[in-house]
Amino acid sequence: MTDQITTLSEGKTLEFKRDLSSPRPILKTLVAFANTAGGRLLIGVDDNRRIVGVSHPLDEEERICSLIADSISPRLVPNVELMTLEDKTVLVMEVLLSGLRPHYLKAEGPENGVYVRLGSTNRQADRELIGELRRSAEGVAFDELPMPDLSRDDLDLAAIRDQFRDRHHLDEEELFSLKLLTREQGRSFPTKGAVLLFGKDRTRHFPDAWIQCGRFVGRDKADIFDHMEIPDHLPQAVESIMLFLKKHAMRGADFSEIRRKDVWNIPLGILREVVINALVHADYSQRGAPTRIAFYDDRIEVENPGILLPGMTIDDMKQGISKIRNHVIARVFRELNLIEQWGSGIRRILKEAESLGLPELQIREIGMRMRVTVTLAEPILTKPEKDGRAESQPESDVGAESGAESDMEMRILALLEKEPLSKSEIAKRLGKGKPSGYLNSLIRKLIQAGKLDYTIPEKPNSRLQKYRIKKFEV
Repeated sequence: MTDQITTLSEGKTLEFKRDLSSPRPILKTLVAFANTAGGRLLIGVDDNRRIVGVSHPLDEEERICSLIADSISPRLVPNVELMTLEDKTVLVMEVLLSGLRPHYLKAEGPENGVYVRLGSTNRQADRELIGELRRSAEGVAFDELPMPDLSRDDLDLAAIRDQFRDRHHLDEEELFSLKLLTREQGRSFPTKGAVLLFGKDRTRHFPDAWIQCGRFVGRDKADIFDHMEIPDHLPQAVESIMLFLKKHAMRGADFSEIRRKDVWNIPLGILREVVINALVHADYSQRGAPTRIAFYDDRIEVENPGILLPGMTIDDMKQGISKIRNHVIARVFRELNLIEQWGSGIRRILKEAESLGLPELQIREIGMRMRVTVTLAEPILTKPEKDGRAESQPESDVGAESGAESDMEMRILALLEKEPLSKSEIAKRLGKGKPSGYLNSLIRKLIQAGKLDYTIPEKPNSRLQKYRIKKFEV
C-alpha cells in the first residue's frame, strides 16, 4: 500500500489531505465523491504523497464522522478505516456513488452546496447539473421527458421518414416505439429527444443544440481560417461535420481525384466515431456553448457539453464500459446504424489509433464539457501568402469558389455517393423546400466539371431525371 501511495496521483476518485485543520475542503470532496463516481480520501498524507500520519486517530475519526453527520445532506455514511503505513496511522475514508444524490453542504443549501468531481478538483454544480444528478439517480433520461407545449407538428416528419426510408414504415405507433412521441393524460407530445433530433425549430427550445466547426491556423485559436455553423438534424449533422473535416484534409486537386485514390491525411473512421459519441452523449440540458469541432494544424478536438455520467470515469470509458445519457437519441442513432455496438466505440478507436501509429487519444473533462483530442500523424498546414498570413482556401483547395459554395457542392456530392437523386430529392435532403436557382446552378457546374452525370443522359430535361456521381475508368 505504501508503494502504491507514493506512485498514485490525486484524481477523480482519490485525494490526499495532511490533516483535519480545514474541514470544509474535506467535506466538499466527500460530497463531490458521492455525487460523481465515489472515491477515497486519505488523511495523513501530504501533497507530495509523503505519509505524515494522524496524531490522535481515534479522536480525529470521531470528529470527522460528527462533521459529516452535521454538515452534509442527505445523510452520507462513508466507510472509515485506520491504516498503519510506515509506522504512522492514516485515516482512510471511502465514499461510494450515492443513490441519494445530489448531496450538498447544509451551510450552503441545496442550490449552492452541491459539488462534483472534475479531475482532482471539486466543482460547484449549477442548476442544470443538479437536475442531471437527480435524474440519473431516479433513472430518468433528459431526452425522454415530454414537451407538453409542443405537438407532432413541431417535428420535421418528412425528415424522419427520409432517415428511416429503408428501415421502417413509420406510422404513429412507430414514433411512440422510438420514444419520439410520448403519451401523458391521454394526449401525445414530442419528447425532448425528438425535438433535439428532428425539431423544426430546435435551437429555439435548446439554444446551444447546434454544432460549430472551425479550422484554425497553427496550433491555437489565435487565427481562424474557416468556420461553419451546422444547424442540421443530428443524424444528418454527422455527415456535415465529416464533410467539413474532409474539406480541410484533402490531398490532390479535387473531389473526383480524392474519390478515385481515397487518400486522406486524417483518420476518418476514428473521427466519425468521436463525432457520433459527442452528439449522442452531450448533455443538452446544459447552457453556454454548442458542440465544437476544432481543426488545428496538428490535431482535431471534438468537445461537447456535459461531464461523464455519475459512476463513470475516463478509465471506465477506455475499458468499454458505457452508460447512455440520451436514451432516445442513442436509440435512433442505433436504428440508423450510426452506432454499431453499445460501449465498443471508444475501445475500438483506441485500438485503431494504435494500429495507425497515432498517439493515444486524449479524453478529458474540462470545465463542464468533455473533450476528445485526435492527434494527427503529420501536421496539415494552411498555405501562407507572401505576407505570412493564411490564404482564404486551404492548400489542397483549388479555384476561386467561396467557402459556402464549396461546402454545398461537397454536401451534394456526399448525398449522391449513396444513390442517384432528383433535384427535388437533393433539395429535400439539404433541408430546402424545393430546388432553387442556386441549387440548379451548382448542379450544372458539377456536371460541367465532370463530377456528376445524368441517369437519363439522352433526355437532360426529363421530369424523371436524376443525378449520380460520374464513374471513372481506372
